[in-house]
Amino acid sequence: MAATETLTAERILEATEEVLRRYGPAKATVVDVARALGVSHGSVYRHFRTKAALREAVTERWLERNVTELRPYAEGPGPAAERLTGWLEHLFALKRQKAGGDPELMATFQVLIGENSAVVDRHVEHLVAQIAAVLADGVRDGVFAAGDHGVTATARAVFDATDRFHDPAHAADWAAPGIEDDFRAVVSLVTRGLRA
Repeated sequence: MAATETLTAERILEATEEVLRRYGPAKATVVDVARALGVSHGSVYRHFRTKAALREAVTERWLERNVTELRPYAEGPGPAAERLTGWLEHLFALKRQKAGGDPELMATFQVLIGENSAVVDRHVEHLVAQIAAVLADGVRDGVFAAGDHGVTATARAVFDATDRFHDPAHAADWAAPGIEDDFRAVVSLVTRGLRA
């Protein structure tokens, strides 16, 4: 790191991601992160008080990218059924891209996600809220039915019903022949079930 560059939490998180990719979660240390940045480990600890806090923050940052990528479907214009299908397609594509494009980092984050269940719970809540926003628009427009349990519970059911296509526990299946057909069949079933 050049002496004139300011050490920010974002720069630390970027460096941490690279260190985790290189060494994995078992071997990566705060000292490795500091070395990658050209600073003392104390400088890193000024931003993140513990190694656990740093790992939690990098996990949250990684998961937040999905929420950001999916936001246009949740908040954008257009028919709710198309937005819901687009949201599900995009989530599946994002997860496949992460699993296939950067398997080392995906494996690392699987460990970190296991350590940070509260971060994962918040992430899932954000995703379910995005689905709920689309469903609420669909209910308002008379396209979707609210269901007996309300929009949020229905959104959670949609998330759970499509689990095979976004839960990394199923990542090995995502390159299987016919997975696209399976995905389309599930999405079609879900959207038909939501119709008013």
